[in-house]
Amino acid sequence: MFGLTPYNRNALSRNRRDRVEDFLSDFFSDPFFPVKNDTFKLDVKEKNGAYLIEADLPGIDKKDIELNYQEGSLTIEIKHTEEKEDEQENYVHRERRQAYMARTLNLGELKSDEIEADLKDGVLTIKAPKADEIENRKRITIK
Repeated sequence: MFGLTPYNRNALSRNRRDRVEDFLSDFFSDPFFPVKNDTFKLDVKEKNGAYLIEADLPGIDKKDIELNYQEGSLTIEIKHTEEKEDEQENYVHRERRQAYMARTLNLGELKSDEIEADLKDGVLTIKAPKADEIENRKRITIK
């Protein structure tokens, strides 16, 4: 009527551990507990042989942004420092804030000399023309 099941302590503890991890994952992914995401939103479109990238960067100055292109990857780095200074030296409370955010996009080969970027109204717009495709695939006949 009932088959014998071998007792495996490791399988039992692994299943328990998995259940705990699943519970915590489900608990913290609940919309009631928003997870802080230290990054910025971006959109990537392909248009007329180029990528058009738009990144939302409200409150970020041009001097805080660094763009790099290397080996097919475009990296957008933000290093933002905010310090509130009071004229009075008898301050009770003083705040400073630093933020670092980075996103890397693997876009393949681009014409690196023709990449353009513009920051306007908190939106960074990057136009990255694709490089001409090089045919590096060749069919080999078998003798």
